[in-house]
Amino acid sequence: MLKTITSSSSPSLPLFFKFTHKSPSSSSSGLSFSFRPSSLPSIPTLKSRKTRTMSSWLGKLGFGPKAQEPSMESSSTSKIPLGPDDDIPAPGQQFAAFGAGCFWGVELSFQRVPGVTKTEVGYTQGYMHNPSYEDICTGLTNHSEVVRVQFDPKECGYDTLLDVFWSKHDPTTLNRQGGDVGTQYRSGIYFYTPEQEKAAIESRDRYQKQVNRPIVTEILPAKKFYRAEEYHQQYLAKGGRFGLKQSTEKGCNDPIRCYG
Repeated sequence: MLKTITSSSSPSLPLFFKFTHKSPSSSSSGLSFSFRPSSLPSIPTLKSRKTRTMSSWLGKLGFGPKAQEPSMESSSTSKIPLGPDDDIPAPGQQFAAFGAGCFWGVELSFQRVPGVTKTEVGYTQGYMHNPSYEDICTGLTNHSEVVRVQFDPKECGYDTLLDVFWSKHDPTTLNRQGGDVGTQYRSGIYFYTPEQEKAAIESRDRYQKQVNRPIVTEILPAKKFYRAEEYHQQYLAKGGRFGLKQSTEKGCNDPIRCYG
C-alpha cells in the first residue's frame, strides 16, 4: 500500500512511504514501512524568478531534476561572446549598456527617459555563444543581465543615462540586487567609446562621495550583446507578472513595480 503524507512545513511536497503488513509467520510482526525518495515528484520549471530560485534551492537539497550545465563551445564560437558588440545603432543614434540587477525594471526606467529611442534587454560579458535565460541562471556562463539603450545624443546626454543608472539600483552590493542573487545581477557599465568610458569613471567617482560603502560597479568595454527572449522585452510595459501595464511615457515618474 502506498500512502501519501503531506509535510506541514512544506505542504506542496508530499512524502511517500510504503506500508507493508507482514504475515503472522514472519519473523517480524506488525507494520513496517520504508521511505521511498525515488518516488518524489520532480519540481516543474516555471517562468517566474521566485519559483526558479526555489527550484534551485530544492535542487541543491536533492529534490527535482539535476540542473544541466551549459554545453562546451567550439574554439571558433567561444571567441564570439568575448568580441565587441558589432550591432549598429540607427543613423544619428548611439548605444549605451548597463547592468543593474533584474533587467525588467531597469529597462522601464530608461524607456521613460526623453531622447531614448529604443531599449532592449539581453545578456553580455559572458563566455557562451547564444545563451538562453536558463543558461545564464546556472551562474556558469558569466553573463550579466543588461539593458542596451539607443539614444539620440542631441536630445539626451550620456551623463543623463548615467544618472538614471546610479539612481535605480544599489551599486555597492556585489552580484546582488535585493532578493536577486547571482553574477548575472552584478552592477556594470559597458562603454562603446573612450568618451563613454571617461564619463563613466568620472560619474562613479562623483557618486562614490554620496555613499558610505565602496562601489563595486564594473566598467568594461561593451561586448557581444545577445538579445533576451521575447517575453523579457518591455516586460513591465506589457503588463508583467500580473498583467498590469506600466507607463513608458517620457518623463513619467510613477513608481516602478519591479516584477509587475
